[in-house]
Amino acid sequence: MSNLLTRFSVAPLHQSTRVLADVASGRTAPDLIIRGGRILSVYTERFLEEKEVWVKSGRIAAVAPLGSCKFSDVRLYDAQSGIIAPGLVDPHIHIESSMMTACAYAEGALLNGTTTIFCDSHEIGNVSDVDGIEWMLQDARQAPLNIFLTLPSTIPATNAQMETCGGDLTADKAGMLFDKWPEIVALGEKMDFVPVCMGDSRSHAIIGEALKRGKPVCGHIYGRDFVSAYAASGVTDTHEAIDRDIANDFLEAGIWVFLRGGPPTTPWHSLPEAIKAVTELGASHKRVCVCTDDRDADDLFEFGLDWVTRQAMVAGLSPAQAWSLGSLHPATRYAMDGDFGALGSGRRADILLLNDDYEVQNTWYGGELVVEEGKVTPELDRQLSENRYVYPKKAYETVTFSDALQIAASPATMKSRVNVLRTELPGIVTVHQKIVFDPETTNWEEFLAAEDLCYLSVIERYGKTGEVGYGLLQNFGLKRGAVGSSVGHDAHNLVLAGTSEADMQLVAKTIKKLNGGVVVVRDDEILASVALPIAGLLSDKRAPEVAADSSRLKKVWSEMGCTLPYMGFNLLPLSVIPEIRLTDKGLVLVPQMEIVPLFEAL
Repeated sequence: MSNLLTRFSVAPLHQSTRVLADVASGRTAPDLIIRGGRILSVYTERFLEEKEVWVKSGRIAAVAPLGSCKFSDVRLYDAQSGIIAPGLVDPHIHIESSMMTACAYAEGALLNGTTTIFCDSHEIGNVSDVDGIEWMLQDARQAPLNIFLTLPSTIPATNAQMETCGGDLTADKAGMLFDKWPEIVALGEKMDFVPVCMGDSRSHAIIGEALKRGKPVCGHIYGRDFVSAYAASGVTDTHEAIDRDIANDFLEAGIWVFLRGGPPTTPWHSLPEAIKAVTELGASHKRVCVCTDDRDADDLFEFGLDWVTRQAMVAGLSPAQAWSLGSLHPATRYAMDGDFGALGSGRRADILLLNDDYEVQNTWYGGELVVEEGKVTPELDRQLSENRYVYPKKAYETVTFSDALQIAASPATMKSRVNVLRTELPGIVTVHQKIVFDPETTNWEEFLAAEDLCYLSVIERYGKTGEVGYGLLQNFGLKRGAVGSSVGHDAHNLVLAGTSEADMQLVAKTIKKLNGGVVVVRDDEILASVALPIAGLLSDKRAPEVAADSSRLKKVWSEMGCTLPYMGFNLLPLSVIPEIRLTDKGLVLVPQMEIVPLFEAL
């Protein structure tokens, strides 16, 4: 391990107690004192005046009376009347959604004051099974960020009859990973909530591997009717509360609620409605957290966990309450509040300096200043440039399919009922539309235009079956050209939408050439692309570069008329979200888990 990386490491508390006690008792000098600001205590949810923070060996020795240190040779930092707060703790994120590695993700996280994350890497697990999960864990170990894994629990997200997946995480594999990697602290979101509630043996065997090791089980659920059975299955948190009533049900069932905040124009911003369980129904906020879940690369910088925490303030919580939801509560949920989430003695010196609008100015990570006045410090910049984990060659070889595939669906040859996916903005649910097409009375191209339809296809990309799922997408807004991505959740097959076979072919071949990515094409011209060569999910660039690529892509995506945002588009193959989805196997009705043809003869 390099000296640079070692500088960001902090010894376990059991190795530091005597030193910290000596400092707190005034017998030994601290390394650093942060003073001159108001200290936000998330323990008591109030502001402490005339206090200062003593830091030693990367941990907080004491929050002491102002000026009480008797040693003169101590580094002092003047907070200049700002707010001194604990670093934020994100209880549920997917690093892969940011299209960057863990080492790259750390830059955006630290800039927005997030010093600890609990990530569910089911994306790379779906692509590369145990190998992918272990690559991510090695990446996380080298990142200047506290990263813990909630073990992917639902790989594949549905059974093999519904989609082709690169991974197959069985109960035995889950147990092995729990025992091998101490950073795996929980079971990740159990996405197959219907099988769980119906008593599926595989689902419950995986849950059992976590419970018998004393690990918490994270959740993912739609529908109030499922809450009791889900909670009875051992699930103790969820980030999918979309309104106050289901959030209230979760809390009463003993399930922690992670209020998900995201860009307001996306379905990820469910916090304003779900928080009403507290602000309107009077539920306590003691088992409520805030989280980000998924973030595009550029949105990581603009809508980080600090922004989500401020949104809780906008929704009616006091600043101290809201900050507790973003720091102490998530750490408590994972029984790690002895190390993270607050400015208590013995805790890691993950400390923020905020302005009066609760915007992050400085970030100390383990007592080291890594962000100052909103910019990364030179030492962190070196860490991010020189000490990043390098993924193995195998990680760059995950996109495989034939160039001879037909991508767009052929027209129906007889009068048929057409099963169509219709997007209903701003949500991520798709509506099952049934439209009659008669080739004797209607031209196919005229039918597509009249019904606002474009082609939708999913290509199996692991070289296993060579299958293509064919569909039609309504209300997507694409009038000319094609778009495609190798990040089709959760099997991460290629998902493409377009108005012509030629443009869809160019998208697919470009993604293959890049070893994965997102591509926008019109009239045989590539208008925008983001290369994602690591498992077809991740860029190997630094965070600002990935964010710039993502921003350019989204601008072109919008100019193409696409009404569904890029991240929502990636969910079209996710066959656990109602009512109808498309996988490489075909059109899947949810939750029936039934495959239906594109055309049904009348």
